[in-house]
Amino acid sequence: MIYTVTFNPSLDYVVRVDGMRLGAINRTTYEKILPGGKGVNVSIVLGNLGHASRALGFVAGFTGAELCRLCAAAGVDCDFIHVAEGMTRVNVKVKSAEETELNGQGPTITPADVEALLSRLDALGAGDTLVVSGSVPACLPPDMYERLMRRVAGRGVRVVVDAERDLLTRALPLHPFLVKPNNHELGDIFGVTLSRRDEVVPYAWRLQELGAANVLVSMAGEGGVLVAETGEVLEHPAARGTVVNSVGAGDSAVAGFLAGLAETGSYEAAFRMALATGSASAFSEGLATRAEVEALLAS
Repeated sequence: MIYTVTFNPSLDYVVRVDGMRLGAINRTTYEKILPGGKGVNVSIVLGNLGHASRALGFVAGFTGAELCRLCAAAGVDCDFIHVAEGMTRVNVKVKSAEETELNGQGPTITPADVEALLSRLDALGAGDTLVVSGSVPACLPPDMYERLMRRVAGRGVRVVVDAERDLLTRALPLHPFLVKPNNHELGDIFGVTLSRRDEVVPYAWRLQELGAANVLVSMAGEGGVLVAETGEVLEHPAARGTVVNSVGAGDSAVAGFLAGLAETGSYEAAFRMALATGSASAFSEGLATRAEVEALLAS
């Protein structure tokens, strides 16, 4: 079973406003409410690809109840911790001539809530995969990634980490199965600018030297790079298409990689599916479907 963790999931209120003006009344021409959060996205795309997963994390209030409803409607098996204070955040994404985002804070998570989440992980064992992704809210200790990884250590659980800067680097000594920075995040870690696939490879090796088994680097229109634990170094350009919405593309790549690896056992096939799934999400209003991914793989 694949488990995903989203510490601060959201309801994403996506609106389009023609000619938005600050300080004035603006009327939307399009609006939609979607379940949000990196781990939630991974679970939704895994379901679209035909693979079961269970979404873990924290929710609160009426917005948390709606998030659970939307996740269930998308076919996601949810086992969120319901916390007492505050509410699941609402992120407002305004699409106009420029895109503007207003992200909420999220609920107050107590040490008891954290322990409840850690207890959920005691069910994981050999053959299971734990995907930990996204930011850690200010009310939680900064070592949450390490705490989750230590909780499942020694049980044959494969851990996937998709996070930025310190959250990622601090997880490396615990030997995650897969890390998935994009090229900008990878460059930020080492203080360099990485824009070409060949530039990425030496720094992906360095993450591997620091403890990661596999390093998948997504690069939007440039495609991606995989440095695998087998010694394979794979590069591939991006699929051709029109980017409609890049939100969730990186999460989709994680889901595609795990689905491809489960189906074939091949890192090369998993890598190709990761890139196709990320592109399929970027080329559509929603998250990638199986049909969209297969169309890109066949092109």
